[in-house]
Amino acid sequence: MAKMIFVNLPVSNLARSTAFYEAIGATRNPQFSDDTASCMVISETIYVMLLTHDKFRQFTSKAIADARATSEVLICLSADGRDAVDDIVTKAKAAGGSADPGPKQDYGFMYGRSFEDPDGHIWEVMWMDVEAATKAQSAAATA
Repeated sequence: MAKMIFVNLPVSNLARSTAFYEAIGATRNPQFSDDTASCMVISETIYVMLLTHDKFRQFTSKAIADARATSEVLICLSADGRDAVDDIVTKAKAAGGSADPGPKQDYGFMYGRSFEDPDGHIWEVMWMDVEAATKAQSAAATA
């Protein structure tokens, strides 16, 4: 069985956040969603659990970070190509997020951008040509 990841994010407005993640391509799984949580399916192995602040507090006694003011975590998703990277960032901006809170990264064999969701959580989206990256790494090692 493949390993799965569940990213749990506190959100201030569950309906707004659910709509945002649907707009960038995630699907809401109603089996694990209610009026306190939305289970958003990114892929067969990646799920984002959007949790109201009250629900999130049930899992930790620590204060909830204000993702607009502090860095809590950077989440990175892979993409199938450069156009796919640009597409998800464009969708995120159109859905109420912010495009490119960090600098774009373009190394030829690797391309990445980022976006913030409406609560300030930063997502990076990265594409890499693994073969070209391996060749570049080998060339650098022998130089």
